[in-house]
Amino acid sequence: MRRTLATTAIVLLPLLITPTAASAAQEPDERQQAFASAAERYQVPESVLLGVSYLQSRWDAHAGQPSNDAGFGPMHLTDAASFTGSNHHGEGEEDPRGDETRPLAVPKVAPVTQEIPASLRTLEKAAELTGESREALRADPAANIRGGAALLADYQKSLGAPLSQDPGQWYGAVAKYSGATEADAAKFFAEEVYATIQEGAERVTDDGQKVSLKPVPGVGKIVKWLEGLGLLHPRRDGVECPPTISCEWIPAAYAELPGDDYGHYDLSDRPRNQKIDYIIIHDMEGYWAPSVALNQDPTWPGSWHYSIRSKDGHIAQQIKTKDVGWQAGNWYVNAKSIGLEHEGFLAEGSTWYTEAMYRTSAKLVRYLAFRHGVPLDRAHILGHDNVPGTLPTTVRQMHEDPGPFWDWERYFELLGAPLHGFGGPNTASVMIKPDFAVNKPYFYGCDRKNPSAACPPLPASTVWLRTEPRADAPLVKDIGKHPTGESLYSVYDHSARATTGQRYAVADRQGEWTAIWYLGQKAWFHNPQSQPTAVPSLGLVVTPKPGLTTVPVYGRAYPEQEAYPAGIPYQAVTPLQYTFAAGQKYTLAGPAATEYYRAVTFDPASHTVVRGKTKYYEIQFGHRVMFVKADDVRVSIS
Repeated sequence: MRRTLATTAIVLLPLLITPTAASAAQEPDERQQAFASAAERYQVPESVLLGVSYLQSRWDAHAGQPSNDAGFGPMHLTDAASFTGSNHHGEGEEDPRGDETRPLAVPKVAPVTQEIPASLRTLEKAAELTGESREALRADPAANIRGGAALLADYQKSLGAPLSQDPGQWYGAVAKYSGATEADAAKFFAEEVYATIQEGAERVTDDGQKVSLKPVPGVGKIVKWLEGLGLLHPRRDGVECPPTISCEWIPAAYAELPGDDYGHYDLSDRPRNQKIDYIIIHDMEGYWAPSVALNQDPTWPGSWHYSIRSKDGHIAQQIKTKDVGWQAGNWYVNAKSIGLEHEGFLAEGSTWYTEAMYRTSAKLVRYLAFRHGVPLDRAHILGHDNVPGTLPTTVRQMHEDPGPFWDWERYFELLGAPLHGFGGPNTASVMIKPDFAVNKPYFYGCDRKNPSAACPPLPASTVWLRTEPRADAPLVKDIGKHPTGESLYSVYDHSARATTGQRYAVADRQGEWTAIWYLGQKAWFHNPQSQPTAVPSLGLVVTPKPGLTTVPVYGRAYPEQEAYPAGIPYQAVTPLQYTFAAGQKYTLAGPAATEYYRAVTFDPASHTVVRGKTKYYEIQFGHRVMFVKADDVRVSIS
């Protein structure tokens, strides 16, 4: 989901982004030394300090920018009081249900702001313990690490546990660092930290710092310290989650409302009546507790199956997967998908997501994908920003989360389905796959106080697409998103972007530049051999059948009129404003079920799945997936 900028930003075209002065001045081992020094100063085992930091940030500094729940630096010290943001569930134009036969009104009243919990204000406590300024704790990685070490030592003392060099004695303090109020969530966080300590880790951070955690085989865990935290044991009520992660049941409201209305999801019987084909990744554009509360309000237009907290990865299941959430803005996709909302913001007051949340989200998605037979690829594990509009009139309204700073490559590694190339250097299809750590394209729009200002150089999963093979060429246009204007470099505009894991057919190559077919046009991106941003990806493609000049594309795979029984109104199969011409190719994700789920009443007795005979294919057409009729295209391998 997204939050639309109130101010139209000025389009800029920078050709070079230079590192910040702070990161440029750092020595290669400065981060490692900062961990060692802080561990010694506050009598915390270095392995514990490194392990906790890895679960929060993977040791990255993120140029001093806040995470999705206002956490800063390698230790993810939270300062939500200074970055309250907003909740966008009522701010976008998108109808989350996405079915014009039962449109939902967007509410005008913003949700009530809740009190900020202590877990989102740890930077204040770190400042008190260390004497460091809040500005230093946000921007200086070494100060931030000292703040995290001081917090761990303070937590250890509060438990009456010793300041021991035995990592196992710190289990309770590590669990408390998660900020969780639920016992399972705190335990999951601690278990992941100790698994990291036992296995070890090594990587180069986003600002070029080489950091390593040497394995500690057979590290002990004094689990009894967890008991002293007095944590809750929430309802599980048959949650559909793997047993290794922390989940609770906080049911979304389903209620009959005045005037034959109801809210705010639809009862169904999936997968008996419809197969689940997609899992949709969202961000909340808000904090966890208020967003969870919205899902409990039947008058609120919009709902989703799972809510995932940032700092510790705790999950609330709110709708059973058999039922249909109003979450993706496209009723066809909603009826065949499960929606996951992740705490945080696409960009406003946020530029990165925590490792703890990536891990639990990936474990949940892998569990759901295996359970429902959803392929672990980017054509079926979709961002909300990959879901198409249903009609030409709804294309502009579709949301754009989780945004360019979501690390799709890392996410698929955690899913156990790493993104790999397939084929030789001249293969006629490619998968977008820039190196996330070093790929730092220009964006503006990250600062709500100055929306036209450039974002800091930050890792991203996306590449810009241009009309010609040169760095100063204009961005390609999206006639659906901007019918009369240019694509923007805004962090909220994906009109001219391709993202990690997406597969496209190659249209041309010139030197260090590769062109793909994108929204009916050639789109060029920089793809140097020394630092490639795409890899070969041999697979099936579609092209117009001989004799057809152009082929229409659709935002949903609805049945033909003859398939509708009496009493169920025909849903017109309306092409979107895009077409593609003879000679163009688009990668094929597979067949799409020709279905319409009729569900517009509180009583599910009348709910019906209409199935047709028209065959559709799902293709990667632009940044979003779309559909074509099988009779219009020819399938080949490329």
